[in-house]
Amino acid sequence: MTPPPARTAGQRKKDTLHRLEHEVDAWVATAGADGGAPHLVPLSFVWDGATLLIATAAESPTGRNLVATGRARLGIGPTRDVVLIEGTARAVTPEDLPEEDAEVFAGKTGFDPRLLTTRYLYFYVLPRRVQAWREANELEGRELMRDGAWLVAD
Repeated sequence: MTPPPARTAGQRKKDTLHRLEHEVDAWVATAGADGGAPHLVPLSFVWDGATLLIATAAESPTGRNLVATGRARLGIGPTRDVVLIEGTARAVTPEDLPEEDAEVFAGKTGFDPRLLTTRYLYFYVLPRRVQAWREANELEGRELMRDGAWLVAD
């Protein structure tokens, strides 16, 4: 199988932003502050143009890890067209989350943690590093953001 030609950095950024705006689910990887085993779960997200908003049970391994370390990695898309995001996470209780953000999250994901009896936390994930590639021919230049700054102009 011959892979399609490698995309330009500009096209990769455009495709990444489109994916962030239109996808609903991501694989979220966290680890405990004690260096414990990594934990990986699928979670829904909303992208506001600068941060991703996710929600998980406060006492789940993911919730505990995010509170303890403030770090997450997210994988969006299939393995042959993936966006990987490393970011810092800030916990927000449902009571402290702006109503507009909660409504947008519930509307896009079809899931409203505010209605559950289990205590959930929301997390704003601020991307610090973003990578995107499809095939081996896109491994070079896959880094689109470093230290929170896009490396590719709009």
